[in-house]
Amino acid sequence: MPCLAWPRPSRALLQGEALAGITVALMVIPQGVAYAALAGMPLVTGVYAALWPALVAVLFSSSQRLSVGPTALTSLLVGASLAPLAVAGSAEWVAMAVWLTLLSGGIQILIGAGRLGWILRLVNSPVLTGFTQGAAILIAVSQLPSLLGFTGRTVPQVLRGGSPPDWTAMAFGLGSMAVLWAGKRWLPRFPTTMALVAGAAALSWSLSYALLGGAVVGALPSGLPSLYWPSALPGGTLHTLGMLLLPALTITLVSFLETASSAKIDNARAGTLWNENQDLIGQGLAKVASGLTGAFPTSSSFSRSAITLYAGAQTGWATLFSVVVVALTLLWLMPLLYHVPQAVLAAVVMTAIIGLIKPRSFAVLWRVSRIEAGIAIGTFALTIATAPSIYWGVLGGLLASLANYMYRHLHPRIIEVGLHGDGSLRDRHLWQLPPLAPTLYALRMDAELDFASAGTLERAIAEVLAGRPEVTDVCLFAHPINRIDISGAEVFGSLRRLLESKGVRLHLSGLKLPAQQVLDRAGLLVPGPLLFNYRTDADALQALMTDCGRNESQSTPAG
Repeated sequence: MPCLAWPRPSRALLQGEALAGITVALMVIPQGVAYAALAGMPLVTGVYAALWPALVAVLFSSSQRLSVGPTALTSLLVGASLAPLAVAGSAEWVAMAVWLTLLSGGIQILIGAGRLGWILRLVNSPVLTGFTQGAAILIAVSQLPSLLGFTGRTVPQVLRGGSPPDWTAMAFGLGSMAVLWAGKRWLPRFPTTMALVAGAAALSWSLSYALLGGAVVGALPSGLPSLYWPSALPGGTLHTLGMLLLPALTITLVSFLETASSAKIDNARAGTLWNENQDLIGQGLAKVASGLTGAFPTSSSFSRSAITLYAGAQTGWATLFSVVVVALTLLWLMPLLYHVPQAVLAAVVMTAIIGLIKPRSFAVLWRVSRIEAGIAIGTFALTIATAPSIYWGVLGGLLASLANYMYRHLHPRIIEVGLHGDGSLRDRHLWQLPPLAPTLYALRMDAELDFASAGTLERAIAEVLAGRPEVTDVCLFAHPINRIDISGAEVFGSLRRLLESKGVRLHLSGLKLPAQQVLDRAGLLVPGPLLFNYRTDADALQALMTDCGRNESQSTPAG
């Protein structure tokens, strides 16, 4: 339990931690209610998700200052995953959401306990960028009806016409966005969200908005959450769990990446190394705690974690204060949320999500790598096109990214080298350099010699031998090769036999110890009249120049 290493509390420390914790609590309570609506869950479960999950996460995670609770992306994934399976807010929906939470939490615990956190790094930045942008657009679109006074209707229903908007709700929604924007810009430390919710509730009460038919939060149950165990699901629990497995994996991936973005900053500021496996365990246990209280999956909120750091939190004590405030709210203050207009909740979600919409990120990717930009754009398009089953966007992007990775490894960079004027070995054809010697083929492969790249190396040498019969020597500058697997060793043996059959000498330069050990164990470096091994490129160049009758003064050492 990493919490055992927390510093002993002092008066000065607890004062600062209390301020940071209360600030975050005043933000997470209204956000939790708003995100519960986004997930299609009973609104009170959003506050439940900010209680025990936050406590469990801070006790078992290595990153102490992360704000764990409901987040926009995980809430959207819950709503999108369950939309084809049940009616939002029904008992069946809640049961499925809890199973989804327990599955995702269990997966994270297993990955963390097995020290397999590296697996989740397969989702790279372009895939995350494309998915985040697509999901942010979908979240924003889903909140437009409530924000503009069409609460209870979907976007297609609004476009088909019907009754006019609720102008009061529109005023609440757009006005709330303006207040939140101004608070973020000019009063970043002030709990603007909670102040807005309190002010909107008071104004709604004074206008008798609920009595006039306005859409408000309504009555929320008071008291701490009790233990919840989901009932058996229709169609067979195992069958339904199988349908939920893919969304659970997606929530695990997205949740981990949300955590990673905050944890790296937290640990960098603290001067510590990020223990990703411990955070996976802590976050997984938090999800299990959330599920057992009837709530939905939780994650680390980047915005709330940033506020935690900005408010001066030093340790996990800040989260304990936040949990106390949330508990007090559940016990005695829930009735105060009755008159909050739902348009205000839509504004809270919309304001939080606008910060995620960054179209310029695609332009940045395009300047750096058009292939990876294409993967990001494809992920974005697939996320939008497959809504509500948006997890296909992540999976499609992941497959495209892995395909690109494998293509690059199946087509490694192999160049014929020449001696540059600065003494380095460079691409002979790119820099228009003369060959090192007329009868020498000198090459370099910038990759591992493994099952993916070995065939390309074998083909490159075979093509040169077939097209240049005058070649008497082949030199492989092997310094970039830091690993050789069984397939690579077999191909190396085949190449050595091919060259010996043609009387061509093989020169190896700069072979690293791990690669050399593999070839030694395979018996492929047995000395012979046609095999030469050099420790450095300078030694190889000197020997090759001498053999080819070149003046030794021309053999400038290469880097």
